[in-house]
Amino acid sequence: MDALRVWRASSQLISFASRASTARAGFKFNLRARCCSSASTVAASATATSDRRRRNAASTNTSDRESVRAIRLKKVEELRQKGYEPYAYKWERSHTAREIQEGYGYLQNGEVYTGVSVSMAGRIVARRAFGKLVFLTLRDDSGIIQLYCEKECLSEDQFEKLKSFVDIGDILGATGSIKKTEKGELSIYVKNFEILTKSLLPLPDKYHGLTDIDKRYRQRYVDMIANPEVADVFRIRAKIVSEIRKTMESFGFIEVETPVLQGAAGGAEARPFVTYHNSLGRDLYLRIATELHLKRMLVGGLEKVYEIGRIFRNEGISTRHNPEFTSIEMYEAYSDYESMMNLAEEIVTRCAMSIHGKLQVDYQGTEISLVRPWRRETMHSLVKEATGVDFHEFGNNVEAAKEAAKGIFRAQSEGKDNSSNLVEACTSVGHVLNEVFEAFVEPTLIQPTFVLDYPIEISPLAKPHRRYAGLTERFELFICGREIGNAFSELTDPIDQRSRFEDQIKQHNAKRAALASEPKSSEETTKAKDDNEDDYEVNLDEDFITSLEYGMPPASGMGLGIDRLVMLLTDSASIRDVIAFPVLKAQQ
Repeated sequence: MDALRVWRASSQLISFASRASTARAGFKFNLRARCCSSASTVAASATATSDRRRRNAASTNTSDRESVRAIRLKKVEELRQKGYEPYAYKWERSHTAREIQEGYGYLQNGEVYTGVSVSMAGRIVARRAFGKLVFLTLRDDSGIIQLYCEKECLSEDQFEKLKSFVDIGDILGATGSIKKTEKGELSIYVKNFEILTKSLLPLPDKYHGLTDIDKRYRQRYVDMIANPEVADVFRIRAKIVSEIRKTMESFGFIEVETPVLQGAAGGAEARPFVTYHNSLGRDLYLRIATELHLKRMLVGGLEKVYEIGRIFRNEGISTRHNPEFTSIEMYEAYSDYESMMNLAEEIVTRCAMSIHGKLQVDYQGTEISLVRPWRRETMHSLVKEATGVDFHEFGNNVEAAKEAAKGIFRAQSEGKDNSSNLVEACTSVGHVLNEVFEAFVEPTLIQPTFVLDYPIEISPLAKPHRRYAGLTERFELFICGREIGNAFSELTDPIDQRSRFEDQIKQHNAKRAALASEPKSSEETTKAKDDNEDDYEVNLDEDFITSLEYGMPPASGMGLGIDRLVMLLTDSASIRDVIAFPVLKAQQ
């Protein structure tokens, strides 16, 4: 009790000092603003004052946090001295908060139901004390319930323990009957309680005030306590993954597992993470795709396979990209990319119905219609529609295609040519077409759209189009201007596959050589290597070519980004909102 009084007194003193400090800082700023004729001086003064306030606030918050921790550590010690263990082993629960709310909501205001004894556990997120009556708000995984703690219904020792030792943030177990208060609040009329876990650190302001975005991602556990809706996103994510599995199984696919550590990073064009295996004495790569091993399964005789797993790419971080992400890849023998379009529609619509019960979803203020069938257009026709340029006309004339692309960039950028580096690095008409598509078409594909028939130069694993030379039977699915899926009729010719891999390696090495040949200082060279996503080695996966030489059946395959699908169905603006523990910069 003495410790508690000291803490309350110190908190009031800190609060008073903080307000006084803020008032003095505000007075100084106002005085400068009136006396100074220079607007820049006023702005600088305001910035400096703001910085001081932030530093003072941070210092005060740290001081408050340590004070609270010291008080609560003292409480832990006192509880143990009194024979109570503040970190319990177990608690038998009979009900969840939701079950109580749903099962006893019919009670009249002021009514007490003694026909059942309920036992619940959860975290205390609010506390109000009125003499001989204490109200606690308890939250568990299903919702919240009020604990109605009356001195007459508890032993003297328990009521004193409640008032002196229970804090917001503690995890409590409570038993009692059901009561609806005069104001209509359904409650547990507490007969007995135990502190199951004593919290040492204070929750954010009034348990719902965590608004610092970086801290929310960095300390997701606090984010989930302070913002209960965050946990709902991860519940929905789990439901989406479950629905995907049900869909795949309903079509006869079996789930398999392939290596995360691989001898060669293949199946996509991406910079891999490299690690070293001490016992084997060799470099290994974290997988950038599951594709090549899943295709080996087709060679081995499994005709419908899929894998849901983590993918790792050593690339940039943004609201759409995280270095590790979750995807599903699936492969079906004796089918082509038309089959994968139908399967993509099936997966997404089933997930939408499971979560929302309808095929119209709102994403960041825009209504997305998932009603089938979805739009299907070729890449060439979409680029022509957006820019007026038909890239078919260039044939293999790369320079003409580059000039046309530069003109498009200049026209769209009001005369500013920001395309030089992107376009000049292109080694084929297909690469130029793709740069124009990504810049001017991709952001406009808001409603679900299958973009078909990509150039062969940017599709090294796709089968040549059966009707159009220079193209492949490949599609990408876009929703809300983002790629959700990528699929093609799979290349099964081992000779063609080897040739394409070799061309891909040559093009990649040419880019690396061009980077290395640019004159730079040693510091600039280091920074360029860090920033350049092409500065890595690409190796030919000989074992995959060998598997194709044994014969892979005609097949189609597709990869779907689960994180982006969850973003769509939870109306989340950033990929970091749907990944529980996203990769972040090191904390300074």
